Amino acid sequence: MTAATGFSAGHLTLLGGGNMGGAMLRGWIAAGLDPASVTVVDPRPSDALLPLFDQGVRHRTSAPETPQDVVVLAVKPQLLDEAAAPLAPVLVAKTLVLSVAAGRTVASIEALLGAHPLVRAMPNTPALIGRGITGAFANALVDEHARSVADRLLSASGPVEWVSSEAEIDMVTAVSGSGPAYVFLLAEALAEAGAAAGLDPALAMRLARHTVAGAGELMLRSEDDPAQLRRNVTSPKGTTEAALGVLMAEDGFGPLLKKAVAAAKARAEELSRA
Repeated sequence: MTAATGFSAGHLTLLGGGNMGGAMLRGWIAAGLDPASVTVVDPRPSDALLPLFDQGVRHRTSAPETPQDVVVLAVKPQLLDEAAAPLAPVLVAKTLVLSVAAGRTVASIEALLGAHPLVRAMPNTPALIGRGITGAFANALVDEHARSVADRLLSASGPVEWVSSEAEIDMVTAVSGSGPAYVFLLAEALAEAGAAAGLDPALAMRLARHTVAGAGELMLRSEDDPAQLRRNVTSPKGTTEAALGVLMAEDGFGPLLKKAVAAAKARAEELSRA
């Protein structure tokens, strides 16, 4: 990580001090945000946040009483209505609302808090180690400055990809939001296959974990696209080609993953309408 250069988001309230909220907060402070400018509202924040409170981050169990420049909604979607409603009195017209509550639409949040510059974002769990990627959508009230602030806050946990329609957030959810689970399943299945082939299960798991992690890092660092990297590993009539003959069959990995992403997208759309 490069040295923190410092940035300001004004008075910022983080609603929710759990895993994702805590990861975002650690990323902001590592990027140079003044800890004293942040208030965490959570009756039971994660123990991992206690050192940040010692650094100057303020902790409250209820909403602050002074106007806020930015409010970040990082509670579970089913808790959002009850948790966020008390914040309404401290929101002013220009307060930026940044939501990472999965499935909660812009319209549902506006109905709860009123009309404000609002960004709906979908990070993924690698954000917990600063290696996530986030899809983000801004409503019509988000101006260039508010978008810049939101981008800086979100990018502290990894790259940010802005989409032009809210419907695309459901697609982002299906690909990158749920995507880490697909990768974990790949490692799980690879280890099980190794054990079935005769390896010690613990060794098979170590091989699978490091293979998936290393291949991912190579993909990020390489200028080649994934298809070329795959071809680079595949010798004619070799072992990899034999395996890919199974995985790339008409009923193989590609079509199956398309079905999985379509199912995730459909469920994301259902949750957004609920």
